[in-house]
Amino acid sequence: MKKILIILLFSLNCATGPNSGFIFTGTEFAGEINPYFNKIGSKKAEGCTHRILLLISFGSSSAGTIALQNKIQYIYGVDHSYTNVLSVLYNSYCTIVHGE
Repeated sequence: MKKILIILLFSLNCATGPNSGFIFTGTEFAGEINPYFNKIGSKKAEGCTHRILLLISFGSSSAGTIALQNKIQYIYGVDHSYTNVLSVLYNSYCTIVHGE
């Protein structure tokens, strides 16, 4: 039974993010909407989705919603960040929108 629990914990860790550590992960990575724009824009806004104990999930990390709520009319770029604490304890996935 103990071996099954250990395998389960490691398999959950593998499916949680881009580069995920078992104890802690804090990483940012790029994602582009239009690679032809060479500017970032004067506005930057962030929205996150949080998960606690694999039981509750809340928030919004939708680029369109973030832009609308922060009055960004033109999206020049979208970046992401991911935070993980003890794999199943707390996870956060954030979308960062750059634009005008």
